[in-house]
Amino acid sequence: MASPAAPRLSRVSPELVVVTGCLIALVTFGPRASVGLFQVPMTSEYGWGRDVFGLAIAVQNLLWGVGQPFAGAVADRFGTVRVLMVGAIMYALGLVVMATATSPTMLTLGAGVLIGFGLSACSFTLVLGAFGKLLPEQWRPMAFGAGTAAGSLGQFFFPPIGNLLIASFGWQEALFWFAMSILIVLPLSLALATRKQSAASLAAAAAEPAQSIPQALGEAFRHRSYIYLVIGFFTCGFQLAFITTHLPAYILDTGLSATIGGWTLAVIGLANAVGSLLAGWLCTRMPKRYILAWIYLARSIAIVAFILAPASPTSAILFGITIGLLWLSTVPPTSSLVMVMFGNKYMAMLFGFAFFSHQLGGFLGVLLGGVLYEAYGSYEVVWWLSVLLGLASAAINLPIVEKRVERPGLQPAQ
Repeated sequence: MASPAAPRLSRVSPELVVVTGCLIALVTFGPRASVGLFQVPMTSEYGWGRDVFGLAIAVQNLLWGVGQPFAGAVADRFGTVRVLMVGAIMYALGLVVMATATSPTMLTLGAGVLIGFGLSACSFTLVLGAFGKLLPEQWRPMAFGAGTAAGSLGQFFFPPIGNLLIASFGWQEALFWFAMSILIVLPLSLALATRKQSAASLAAAAAEPAQSIPQALGEAFRHRSYIYLVIGFFTCGFQLAFITTHLPAYILDTGLSATIGGWTLAVIGLANAVGSLLAGWLCTRMPKRYILAWIYLARSIAIVAFILAPASPTSAILFGITIGLLWLSTVPPTSSLVMVMFGNKYMAMLFGFAFFSHQLGGFLGVLLGGVLYEAYGSYEVVWWLSVLLGLASAAINLPIVEKRVERPGLQPAQ
C-alpha cells in the first residue's frame, strides 16, 4: 500500500480524471494524426518537394521528443495543469502558422517547432503521467490503455473531418478549424489539478529520504532494462511517424484516391483504440516484455504483407486495421514498465526520456521517407527498413527484467 505522502490526490473522482484525460488525448492527437492529409495539397500549391514537408514534420517529431522529458519534469514538480495549458496554446499557434506559411522556413517553424514543443506539453504522454499520479494503483494499467485508446479515437475522427474540411473549404481553413479544437484543452485540463497536501502529509514526506531528479536519472540510465526499453521504443516512433506522414501520399502513388488514404488513417485510429485497451488489459495478466516483443514482430509481418500485396482499397483498409491494432499498443506496457521499475514519483519525466527515443525514431522515419522518395521516387527502402527495425525491437525487449529497482537507503517507490 502506498504511503500517505507519496500520491497526489485528485480534486475530482477517478472516473472524471480518466474521462477528462481521455478527452485531452483525443483532441490533441487528432490533428497530429491527420498531418499526412496536408502534404500533397501544400507541396502542390507551393511547388515544394516532399522532402520539404517531411523535414518540417521530422522536426516536429524530434522536438516533441526533446521537450517531453522537460515537460514531464515540470509536471512532476509543479503539476500537470499549467504544462497542458501552455502546450495547448503553442500547439494551436503552430497550426495557425502552418496554415499561413508560404516558405519552407515558416512551415518548419509552425508545423515543426511550435507544434512539436506544444505536443510535448499537452499530448497523451502528459495525460499518462497525470494518471500515474492521480489514480489508485489498481486503476493505472487500464487507464494507460484508455488514455492511449482515446488518442487513437482522435485519429479515427479527425482524418475524415480533415478530408471533408479540405474538400469543402481548403487546406488552410481546415488547419484553422483544427487550431480552434485544440483550445478545448484549456478548460479540460483543470480536472487534472492535484489537491493540496495536508500538513501531516507534507511532514511525512519530509521525514522520508528523498530522491532528486539527478539521482532518478542516474538510476534509470544505469538500469539495463530501462535502456533496452528506451532503445526498443525508437522503432515504434520510426514506424508510426513514417506511416502517419507518408502513407496517404504512398496510397496516392499506387493509383488509389485521397479518400482511401484518409480512411486508412481513420481505421488505424479506430483499431488502435481496441489494441490499446487490449494491451492495457494484457499488462495485468502477462509479462509486459512479451507483449512488446509480439507487437513489434507482428508489425513487421503486417508491413511485409502490405507492400507485397497488389494495391487496392481492400488491402489498404486491411493494413489500416492490422497496423492499427498494433499502433500505440506499445504505450501501456512501456509506461507500465517504467512505473514497475521506478515508481510514480518521476513517471512523467522517465517515460518522457523513453518517448524522446520514440520521437527520435519518428524524426528519422519522416525525414528518410521524404529524402529517399525524392532520391529514388519510391518509399520502398523505408518500408523495408521499418521491417528490420521491428524485428530488432522484438528481440531487444525480451531480456527486460520486470521488477522494482533496489534503492539502498531510500524508501521503496510507491
